Amino acid sequence: MDSQLNGADVFFVLLGAILVFAMHGGFAFLEVGTVRHKNQVNALIKILVDFAISTLVYFFIGYLIAYGVHFFASAAFISGEGAGFENQGLSLVKFFFLATFAAAIPAIISGGIAERASFWPQCIATGLIVGLVYPLFEGLVWNGNFGVQAWLEKLTGASFHDFAGSVVVHAVGGWLALGAVLLLGPRLGRYTRSGKLIGIPPSSIPWLALGSWLLCTGWFGFNVMSAQSLKGITGLVAMNSLMAMIGGVLSALVFGKKDPGFVHNGALAGLVAVCAGSDIMHPMGSLVVGTVAGWIFVTFFTLCETRWKIDDVLGVWPLHGLCGAWGGVAAGIFGLEALGGMGGVSLISQIIGTLAGALYALAAGFVIYGALKATIGIRLNEDEEFRGADLTIHKISSNPEADMTAK
Repeated sequence: MDSQLNGADVFFVLLGAILVFAMHGGFAFLEVGTVRHKNQVNALIKILVDFAISTLVYFFIGYLIAYGVHFFASAAFISGEGAGFENQGLSLVKFFFLATFAAAIPAIISGGIAERASFWPQCIATGLIVGLVYPLFEGLVWNGNFGVQAWLEKLTGASFHDFAGSVVVHAVGGWLALGAVLLLGPRLGRYTRSGKLIGIPPSSIPWLALGSWLLCTGWFGFNVMSAQSLKGITGLVAMNSLMAMIGGVLSALVFGKKDPGFVHNGALAGLVAVCAGSDIMHPMGSLVVGTVAGWIFVTFFTLCETRWKIDDVLGVWPLHGLCGAWGGVAAGIFGLEALGGMGGVSLISQIIGTLAGALYALAAGFVIYGALKATIGIRLNEDEEFRGADLTIHKISSNPEADMTAK
């Protein structure tokens, strides 16, 4: 019976890992549909290569930093015979699951720096972020490293609660991206000398929409399977994820004036925000959280473009950085029993944890991308950017046969 239950957990977590892995296809196509045709190949390759680098450095370095676990032992040992490893490879599929979370960080950043970032410097940044920066905060929150969670519980009565990563994954990724975007500067032709915004339309609304749908589908693995066992699974997480998603869609529809980019990203905004408290909030609370997140995305994406002159191509700072931060704080509001939640949270603890994650990630973004900018550079030159990342970096366009016919 124990073997069957353990095997069921292995299958459960493996399905979660596969669903979150599929979300990386969503990241890729969301970017493909948003950037211009001359940068579509680069978007596809970046997401896949970033995933490969992320998994590699997380396997050798990041997972050890976050959880104190390494895999330098025999296959039998790490499959369950050794101390600290669960039977039937359960610990291994948990690594796979958490690796897909870690790889989401560079996938988030990719959307912000699209169309003008150099390729190899971003690969180096990915290795540093997933190997060092992300695991330090991940381990602090999800493994109790450094005693910070114990300190918060003693101070406020509850530790920082982030069930599925509104802050640990999304806010950290979004605030890292902000540092990179600011250091890169806007794309060529994005603003006139007087500062007037020049519109750059998406290359494909269908590809953008496909990316959103893939992400939304995989997100139910991202959130629900964060229980990491059949014993811990609850339908409340699925219900809350659903309600937050539709709140984000409808809010972005209204505030974004039916713009398809806003609508499809509104769904993601709601899902980002609900991650932290999806296991403790009431569905009506989740609906409010998602609705507010949709408004946050539309409002701050517009402010970035028009007033602050921040050229965040996919709006990853508003979407992940701000909506993720809102989700961290919202868990401390709508998770309270007085508002229909399960309780066991502290608003003060949620604010402290959220601010710490945002400030840590922003500082790390400036340090890593600032150092790369000062040494090897992080941006394509003007001729390369004008030509496009596809031909400049990969020597092929997204429609090579059509290019040959044109010649």
